[in-house]
Amino acid sequence: MEPFKHISPLLSVAGQLQPEDMARAKAQGFGAIVINRPDGEAGNQPSKDEIATAAKAAGLKVNYIPIVGGNISESDIAQFSEVLNAAPPPVLAYCRSGTRSTTLWALSEAGKSSTAAILNAAKKAGYDLSKLRPRLEERRITHTKTLSGGGNTMKHQIVIVGGGSAGIATAASLLKRKSNLDIAIIEPREEHFYQPGWTMVGGGVFQAEATRRSMKELMPSKVKWIKAAVATFQPENNSVTLDDGGTVSYDTLVVAPGLQLDFDKIEGLSQTLGQNGVTSNYRYDLAPYTWDLVTNLKSGTAIFTQPPMPIKCAGAPQKAMYLSANHWERSGVLDKVDIKFCNSGGALFGVAAFVPALMKYVERYNVELNFGETLVKVDGPAKTAWFEKADQDGNKTIVERKFDMMHVTPPQSAPEFIKSSPLANEAGWVDVDQHTLQHNTYSNVFSLGDAGSTPNAKTMAAARKQAPIVASNIIFQMENENAQANYDGYGACPLTVERGKVVLAEFGYGGKLLPSLPTWMLKGTKPTRAAWFMKDSLLPGVYWNQMLKGKEFLAKPEITLN
Repeated sequence: MEPFKHISPLLSVAGQLQPEDMARAKAQGFGAIVINRPDGEAGNQPSKDEIATAAKAAGLKVNYIPIVGGNISESDIAQFSEVLNAAPPPVLAYCRSGTRSTTLWALSEAGKSSTAAILNAAKKAGYDLSKLRPRLEERRITHTKTLSGGGNTMKHQIVIVGGGSAGIATAASLLKRKSNLDIAIIEPREEHFYQPGWTMVGGGVFQAEATRRSMKELMPSKVKWIKAAVATFQPENNSVTLDDGGTVSYDTLVVAPGLQLDFDKIEGLSQTLGQNGVTSNYRYDLAPYTWDLVTNLKSGTAIFTQPPMPIKCAGAPQKAMYLSANHWERSGVLDKVDIKFCNSGGALFGVAAFVPALMKYVERYNVELNFGETLVKVDGPAKTAWFEKADQDGNKTIVERKFDMMHVTPPQSAPEFIKSSPLANEAGWVDVDQHTLQHNTYSNVFSLGDAGSTPNAKTMAAARKQAPIVASNIIFQMENENAQANYDGYGACPLTVERGKVVLAEFGYGGKLLPSLPTWMLKGTKPTRAAWFMKDSLLPGVYWNQMLKGKEFLAKPEITLN
């Protein structure tokens, strides 16, 4: 019996239906049937007339909109929209598998709902329409322009996509070098967050509100703030298209939108986040819940997960674990808490020099390390998680684990509008030279921060070093100077191993250690109180008052002549 798959309040879809399914559809409350499969595609396929006869007998309206795979016309879309608006709701549409019906619905929705919402609804029903994204975006933009009478056209010397740490820091560094530059930042959000502070929120050290400020407060005064989101890139024409249908042209483009958190890639996770003991410091609204769970857990099992790389701040999954374990130790309940660290990778940390210090804390807190385990499913009410475990030969099995508390680090990837753009490499990241941060195809495009393809750790410290490099190279290009600034892959991860001590991991490409201060101050690979003081008291001020203001303390780029 073919299942009916819910798409929206007005529509469900199905694969090939039989005449006897019509009574079942009526019994489930459907008012109309749409036949999207052309007659005669398969020898055992009931004809549209057979379906129509059974449907009418059951009291259903019938519409025949035959769709040939991969060939949906504008008239097909218009006809389908008309049926959805006029037929007794809800409507049940079918084809061979349901894909054509779902695709037809998605195209009819473009412009009425966001592309992400359309694709997510289809995905939840079991249909991956990600390849349809460019057409959905094109229809959405056209729809928006029609409603508004045409999108606005703007032109700026330098356009920066993203008002996060990388975007604002780059604008500030550019203006420091040349104060009369015409710069626009495209950013739809009204709030800006100091994301490295969320680990401390989850550890009961910071208040969440201390990590949030208004975007207006931080936007450089000489920058034009375009409150919109980018829909598509047209690098051949030196322009981007906004989600409201407007276009922005540029001489130079800087792409710094960050990355996206793919919570939905783990079955059941989104439905249980923030309840049932499931949390994540990777979201502002959930970090306080982490601390609530930690303080209320007196015994039981606590699981901390780490997905495949790349992720934002590779040390953050275990930072949450160490701070939690230290609280349980201080509260005298550590021996009653079974701590498990389930890591998709094969090592505790990617730079071997820091592993010995971390292993001492793993042993101190009696943490069970489970390498090669990737979280794939969560049942919050049942307090159960399932992991896909890969052995050294690549064989995979499913491991079921019970928990009382679970801190999840979600899979992460480039934003969808980057993945589908001509700027992306095969993995979906903005394709740039790892040293100059200049695009490998479009010379007037640069990228930094989490969305770039550079093989460095995706951390705020990396963006702090990259911003002056991008700013310098843009100025060199504008003024035809025979010089360039080079990025060495620097990143920093203050590993909060206990309240009051941090292992400050600073490293670059290939795992090369790149300490920014003398080792006698921070002891390199050892935990220190000085590094905690830096993480707890100094770095937030460096972020708000220096990095975002174009002050390049310990971040001045090295310039070489070509």
